Amino acid sequence: MKLSLTQKYNVPGPRYTSYPTVPYWNETAFTTEKWIESFQKAFIESNSQSGISLYIHLPFCESMCTFCGCNKRITKNHSVEENYIKALLKEWSLYCKVLPEKPIIKEIHLGGGTPTFFSTNNLEHLINGIFCFANKAENYEFSFEGHPNNTTYEQLKKLYDLGFRRVSFGVQDYAEKVQKAIHRIQPFHNVAKVTFWAKEIGYTSIGHDIIFGLPFQTIEDVIDTIEKTNSLKPDRLAFYSYAHVPWIKGNGQRGFNEENLPKDSEKRKLYEVGKQMLSKNGYKEIGMDHFALESDSLHKAVQNKKLHRNFMGYSASKTQLMIGLGVSSISDSWYSFAQNTKNLEDYYQLLEWDKLPVVKGHILDDEDLIIRKHILNLTCELETSWSNEHLYFKEIPNVLSDLKEIENDQLIVIEENSIKITEAGRPFVRNICMAFDLHLKRKSPETNLFSMTV
Repeated sequence: MKLSLTQKYNVPGPRYTSYPTVPYWNETAFTTEKWIESFQKAFIESNSQSGISLYIHLPFCESMCTFCGCNKRITKNHSVEENYIKALLKEWSLYCKVLPEKPIIKEIHLGGGTPTFFSTNNLEHLINGIFCFANKAENYEFSFEGHPNNTTYEQLKKLYDLGFRRVSFGVQDYAEKVQKAIHRIQPFHNVAKVTFWAKEIGYTSIGHDIIFGLPFQTIEDVIDTIEKTNSLKPDRLAFYSYAHVPWIKGNGQRGFNEENLPKDSEKRKLYEVGKQMLSKNGYKEIGMDHFALESDSLHKAVQNKKLHRNFMGYSASKTQLMIGLGVSSISDSWYSFAQNTKNLEDYYQLLEWDKLPVVKGHILDDEDLIIRKHILNLTCELETSWSNEHLYFKEIPNVLSDLKEIENDQLIVIEENSIKITEAGRPFVRNICMAFDLHLKRKSPETNLFSMTV
């Protein structure tokens, strides 16, 4: 890969976990009533066939990691657990009250924050409480994120007994200087311990999250981290670019200076070295920023063209309806998005009033739905087509015009009614998606909204 391409295409851009992206939601046209109608429609269309997904946001962390842009509440006071789980179950009950039949749950993902901040008993209470109102789908897939420093054998065993088979551990980087800069002191021993526990218990998909582009990070650091990772052989990996967004309110990216971050071509080298090492050790690249062994369900989903992407990331299965529970969670009915309040106190108050804690969202119009499908195709299958008239939209000629230079750089192949991303184009998937992003093209942001694409 020519390093000049990195400098050329490394611009601010969305990560495309959704389309339209959150800054371009039409909040004035959205109401909670419209959201209820939308998720009821999606539920009726899909519950008995594919089931639904739940994303549950558990926001508490004992310490601040200064690379993290997630919604979190820092505290060492574990008495907050019970009230929060009570609120989650209240929110879930409000959803179930407006559904015509018992939900069939295909996916659950516990995200954070730090899900393993919560005690084993409270995690069990949460999952059992969810299934007071729901049934499990036949081929369900439950997953959670674990912090290697505080995940216990007891937690892993209990969640396994409750049906969880996939766990991902946040690693980031093993270099001490990097860990200090991002305030995430986490010895390799801790990661090895929880990984071996998960394997011993029987988890079928163990993931590690690694970040490149962190402060003070060098090629030697990435090599060391990947070597240590290979020694543990997780089933899948997220190996993604650090998103530097210090302007977002409440995020902790203040523990280092801009000049401490690797730039452009230097940063991209970190990824290319890591990718090469992973490939040599049997990991196949999946979509954007992900790798998996051939035995993992994520790789099998690629082979079967069933890979899906949503606010939970890449998934081996697809449900039309995803309900987000907890502070800041985002729900998706395919026809609309809805986001809960980011303020914990407001979240509790709205639930006390028997109101869903939804504060904003977006109803997708016909054009949004078409573009959303193209962006999903590009991020999951690295190609898209408009040979089907239902996927054609009138701006296609303008999109192709915008992609001409990317084609000249041999990052895509444009055919009569389709485009395909080349192997050289993989690092630039987001740039290619931006050509389809009509909201972004019609109104360029005037202030910082997005991290860099490469």
